[in-house]
Amino acid sequence: MEQVSGRALEGVRVAVLMTDGVEQVEYTGPRGFLEQQGAKVTLVSPKRAGEEVQGVNHGTPGDRFRVEMNVSDARPNDFAALVLPGGETNPAQLRKSREAIEFIKAFGDEDKPIAAICHGPLTLIDAGIAESKHMTSWPGAKDELCNAGAEWTDEEVVVDGKLITSRKPDDIPAFNNALLQELLAIEGVGSDPGPTS
Repeated sequence: MEQVSGRALEGVRVAVLMTDGVEQVEYTGPRGFLEQQGAKVTLVSPKRAGEEVQGVNHGTPGDRFRVEMNVSDARPNDFAALVLPGGETNPAQLRKSREAIEFIKAFGDEDKPIAAICHGPLTLIDAGIAESKHMTSWPGAKDELCNAGAEWTDEEVVVDGKLITSRKPDDIPAFNNALLQELLAIEGVGSDPGPTS
């Protein structure tokens, strides 16, 4: 597996969309990886900025994470990619939020990278992105994705165009690397340090 050294994603902005019941390692793993590469990661949620999202570790309450931006205030144009962590409750709650689904749909409409893991891919059904896509997910989400027209395979990471999907926390290293490769493929990534403070 090719390793990219340094801060290859300096100045790249990535949104992570999530709410209560998120499988926390599926948030902290990709976020930490992206930040090590220099990306600016923003926790976007249907909750208000400053409120907290309750993480879980396989259903057991874990850490709480401060929301950095309400999804109604988040503009897809401001981000290069979207990460959708799993956990069972988190995507189920996001699917009830019209603003959250519209935010996901905008990334699909603009053909920007979307990386979804575990139960996270279920939100892609509501956003109209799952149909005719080759995907994977937590096995329990397979039937619903297939019923929505997705082609499902049991692999650690599946890349279809700009859509990246994985099954579970064990797949995070492959998931992270696939997202990195998609971001590096965006023209100009790594060449703009962005505004300095």
